[in-house]
Amino acid sequence: MAKKGNRVQVILECTEHKASGKPGTSRYITTKNKKNTPDRIELKKFNPILNKMTVHKEIK
Repeated sequence: MAKKGNRVQVILECTEHKASGKPGTSRYITTKNKKNTPDRIELKKFNPILNKMTVHKEIK
């Protein structure tokens, strides 16, 4: 049975990782309510490759 409502799945990608030059990417999958937050979200998440908290932005 499908879930009801405005909740959609989004992918968060690290903004600082590309500038560091290290291989790999830091991505997280989460959900958001499209009715309450129609714009793209930014969250501080842990980047295991850089080993610190960085800003992750929604992609797509």
